[in-house]
Amino acid sequence: MDALDQVGPRLRAARQARGWTLDDLAGRARMSASTLSRLESGKRQASLELLLPLTTELGIRIDDLVTREQPDPRVKRPIVRRDGMVLAPLSRERSKVQALKVTYTPEHECGEPRVHEGYEWLYVLSGRLRLVLGDRELTLTRGEAAEFDTSVPHSMTAVGGRPCEVLSIFDETGARMQTHTAEASAD
Repeated sequence: MDALDQVGPRLRAARQARGWTLDDLAGRARMSASTLSRLESGKRQASLELLLPLTTELGIRIDDLVTREQPDPRVKRPIVRRDGMVLAPLSRERSKVQALKVTYTPEHECGEPRVHEGYEWLYVLSGRLRLVLGDRELTLTRGEAAEFDTSVPHSMTAVGGRPCEVLSIFDETGARMQTHTAEASAD
């Protein structure tokens, strides 16, 4: 699809959203209603000379009229297996918020609680999760959620000899700490 293919329909939608007729907008932009009609229907090629007065009157930007190529929405990142966990990224690498499906296997050992900058939200999809948060120890089951500041010492593991699947969402800082590789953690 050409980037200009949607200029006419978007121009029409912006005009109609304001409740204006062709004559209303054409008069405000100092052009004929037939020129505007041909622009909206795609029978006249859009030019800056025509679009600038129209977008000014409509209170929109020219960028609002031009089709932007939409990237493939699928997230294609490798699954990481580390320390008895399976980390499946659910968001793009450069997203400000990171989402992961984390599977804690029965082999995963909780280890010492960690502290780092950031914030985390989690939701238990299946199994039972042991969450150590500061001096509290909680067991979360399917359908339960938690949110916490990761500057509080914390650790997580599966409970009951079965895997536990968790949807975890991190802010940018928390994501860097959670998804770093074992080699990076040695630095």
